[in-house]
Amino acid sequence: MTVPHTIGQDQTEGSHKGLSVTGLCKSFGPIRVLTDASFDIRPGEVVALLGENGAGKSTVSNIIAGAFRPDSGTISWQGETYAPASPAAAIEAGIGMIHQELKLLPDLSVAENVYVGRMLTRNGIVDRAAMNENASVQLRRLGLDVSPDQKVRTLRVAAQQQVEIAKALTLNARLLIFDEPTAALGSAETALLFKQIRKLKAEGMSFLYISHRLEEIAGIADRIVVMRDGRVVARHETADIPIRRIVEDMVGRSVDRMFPPLHPPAERTVLDVRDLTSQDDSFQNVSFSVRAGEVLGIAGLIGAGRTELVRAITGADAVSAGTVSVDGEVVKLDGPAAAIRAGMVLVPEDRKLQGVILDQTIGENLALGNQDHVASSGWIWPGAVKDFAEKSIARLGIKGRHDQPAGKLSGGNQQKVVIAKWIARPPKVFILDEPTRGIDVGARAAIYEVIADLARSGMAVIVVSSDLEEVLGLSHRVMVISRGRQRGILDRAEANGVAVMELATS
Repeated sequence: MTVPHTIGQDQTEGSHKGLSVTGLCKSFGPIRVLTDASFDIRPGEVVALLGENGAGKSTVSNIIAGAFRPDSGTISWQGETYAPASPAAAIEAGIGMIHQELKLLPDLSVAENVYVGRMLTRNGIVDRAAMNENASVQLRRLGLDVSPDQKVRTLRVAAQQQVEIAKALTLNARLLIFDEPTAALGSAETALLFKQIRKLKAEGMSFLYISHRLEEIAGIADRIVVMRDGRVVARHETADIPIRRIVEDMVGRSVDRMFPPLHPPAERTVLDVRDLTSQDDSFQNVSFSVRAGEVLGIAGLIGAGRTELVRAITGADAVSAGTVSVDGEVVKLDGPAAAIRAGMVLVPEDRKLQGVILDQTIGENLALGNQDHVASSGWIWPGAVKDFAEKSIARLGIKGRHDQPAGKLSGGNQQKVVIAKWIARPPKVFILDEPTRGIDVGARAAIYEVIADLARSGMAVIVVSSDLEEVLGLSHRVMVISRGRQRGILDRAEANGVAVMELATS
């Protein structure tokens, strides 16, 4: 059942011992970000809160978690009026939040991060043995096999996300707010998380679940609430709703297709990889080629070696054997600069850490790696940076000004900045690692169009993604990697979820 936002709350709302949100409004200066937002979460259920970036999901979540105060409206929790003055007050009341942006301290151990701010003590001394043991229990529940003594900065993004989740599980909360918990997880890790959520649901715990991975919602949510432009525009009493219907609720219009059509690639081979083996043994003896105008998808579970492979191809990580050739010329892989000179570029999986400099402007970010466009005389001229940035902004439809800090952009627009930085060269091989991680459905469609345009322009394109539907929808062929080994390359006609997962788990 879908209920428009103009219709009042269900009669049962407020009568249970869960969470009831009624008429929340919030403005930041002159900008109204929430208008009469109302929904409820009953004990022992998962409510999916969906919407595009800027729809109001994060604002509602931060109000519930005590980070913001609403301008008006009320919240009740477990039958009592609830108005937390801080996140600590929310945690004390039994409500915790796992943020999309990791809140970990990289130079502390896994166990120290799990218990930061509430270290276990014995006789006045920090009890590291107890913290290590308790942290290990939670990590094993999530299927993460790492030492509690290990520094967080040594973990990959997916593992760091699981540490964040383990931290929340030790809070003994009765309501957990998950903001994109699976953005950095593959299918196996997501399945383990869902298993844990179902177990906690059976114990009466409630969840507010925010995700841009719409295909996973039916597998974990009980009900769906959709927001658009700061309002609740739809409530579905079941999660068994076609994705197309949810997307139309989110964007306010009919959605005909998600993935752009693929054009046949040329016969000319642009990239040829032969018997490539990493120095740290994360992958071995990988061989493939990519033609001009072709999109090659790389699929596999988290830890399979996908990211390590594309980093090695672009000179970021060392190799012990094998060759990489571009247009028939072997590339000496002695660093990213050599790969860039050969015409290979990489959009990394962690755009905030490796793709953009958040404190610098769009123009400054675009100028990096493009000094020949903005400093032909040896000096970087502000006027040249502005002109170059404005052309790139117009070309990719970036929603921002050339002098706007990149950190103020949405995830989708930050990703467009990274892509725009490299398109200007222009490259021969364009590699994207997790191109839509943490990006809403509307921005995803725009990124997909950009990827299709790259291929249509004659580039050889590689897409690495944990989203299997994304890999299948974008690619002419799909290469599957498992435990560092190349398990097969599937043509588009034979590539499907079953075939890919059979190879990925072999």
